[in-house]
Amino acid sequence: MYGTPALPPDFVSLPYANPDAPKGGRIVTGESGSFDSLNPHILKGNVPWALRFLAYESLMGRSWDEPFTLYGLLAESIEVGPDREWAEFTLREGARFSDGTPVTVEDVMWSYETLGTVGHPRYRGTWDKIAAMEKTGPRGIRFTFNEANRELALIIGMRPILKKAQWEGLDFADSGLDVIPISTAPYVIDAYEAGRYVSLKRNPDYWGNDLPFRRGTNNFDEIRMEFYGDGAVAFEAFKAGEVSTFREFNAEKWETQYNFPAVERGDVVKSVIPHERPTGMTGFVMNTRRPQFEDWRVRSAMIHAFNFEFINQALTGGRQPRIASYFSNSVLGMKDGPATDEVRALLEPFAEELPPGAIDGYALPVSDGSARNRSNIAKALDLMEQAGWTVQNGRLADATGTPFTFDILLQSADTESQSIIDIYLKALERLGISASVTSVDSAQFESRLQDFDFDMTYYRRGVSLSPGNELFLYWGQDSATSTGSSNLMGVASPAVDAMIREILTSESNDGFVAATRALDRILTAGRYVIPIYQFNISRVAHAKELKFPDALPIYGDWIGWQPDVWWYED
Repeated sequence: MYGTPALPPDFVSLPYANPDAPKGGRIVTGESGSFDSLNPHILKGNVPWALRFLAYESLMGRSWDEPFTLYGLLAESIEVGPDREWAEFTLREGARFSDGTPVTVEDVMWSYETLGTVGHPRYRGTWDKIAAMEKTGPRGIRFTFNEANRELALIIGMRPILKKAQWEGLDFADSGLDVIPISTAPYVIDAYEAGRYVSLKRNPDYWGNDLPFRRGTNNFDEIRMEFYGDGAVAFEAFKAGEVSTFREFNAEKWETQYNFPAVERGDVVKSVIPHERPTGMTGFVMNTRRPQFEDWRVRSAMIHAFNFEFINQALTGGRQPRIASYFSNSVLGMKDGPATDEVRALLEPFAEELPPGAIDGYALPVSDGSARNRSNIAKALDLMEQAGWTVQNGRLADATGTPFTFDILLQSADTESQSIIDIYLKALERLGISASVTSVDSAQFESRLQDFDFDMTYYRRGVSLSPGNELFLYWGQDSATSTGSSNLMGVASPAVDAMIREILTSESNDGFVAATRALDRILTAGRYVIPIYQFNISRVAHAKELKFPDALPIYGDWIGWQPDVWWYED
């Protein structure tokens, strides 16, 4: 995105892959919830999350040891205009689908148009920015963009490529378990049982085995995802040896509950994998489309009532630090105190519309750690009164006597969030609010999120060291009303859109950093989410036979999530 790629044209392998890793064995993950679709590229259905990353390939592949750099995968080369106003790719002559047929320009063009028009909303924003898509030769395809946006030349190379002929006469947008998509990836779906498991087998005839980008990756013969009712059941399955790897999010549990026999014998290894990416945002998001949460003062009151210090001590022994902002724990995060220099200059034209604290400084409230949280509850009550809610017969109500209430939507499998919310509900009672909780299965949960059918819910939004076009899907004005978008809070701010455009058009790293810090200020001061723990390391317990390289990339958490550079060794 900025500067030049770290690896030379003749690189041997990615710096965090082991080119001598043995092939064979399998890895079994324990997933919570269920699934009813195998197509991760459409809005309909609940899909095993890993399929999107393991079962498909794109023209370019990403190195996780650089903020945002791509290398050739299905494409052997890329050429761009002087201002990145267009990008032209040349396909590799040997690129093949798993059925042995060649990847053609027609397959690429069909994939881009289909995903951009009837695919998941995450693909449509980029498609709308393409002025022309044209075949330039037997293996050449050019995309011309309709706006100044330096990231588009990279983003356009990252769309999954599907086989056009497979979908003739079929409804792509309505597919589920009835079609197993054919792709070019190293793994193919070998077997599945709806809601129970999915087995991916390594394709022995995979076309790209000799590519430097692939050397030392995709080492397992099988990647199997087993599905369980909730995280607690999945953990018990791991302890029993039915699952070979388990990622732990609770620091207290990591310290106190990983002393079962397999760990003591050395058959299970506890690995801590650090990373350098921003925290992103994890917590409980408030839907500003609901009248209860339109007012920033109400949202601020909800944050004050959330006694993080007490919750953190009760559930993790105080071991996990809190998220401070969307890009905290990185150079992109907002600085304490008032905005200065270029960040202030970017924000000041929008001063009248910005939430309080965006320019002058905002920080999350801190409690004394006691269960009563008296000072912050008092502040929350004051904020609610400013917003027109007063205590009437022991309950907060508006001028007509209608009580303030809302519902918290959770996945039934998410026992961690339920434990947090149980403590939060008691704090809300002290404030005079009776909130309810609705727990649903994973399919219902995803469906309701897509329709924005919730008041408050669990929220997790990861961000990278090179944020870009995806930010419009996360927080752009258009996505606030686009069903299925990731803009769960419903933020619709011209200032947010302006900062995203600054991020995308900046030609210097300094300008890019300033624009991201400005965006971070707007979102954090908007008080849309009640932040909880940051996960600045990955805690992964795994069978001793599962290995990963000593050299970790800057996105080390990707290694914690994905098995692409792990291997099996007796």
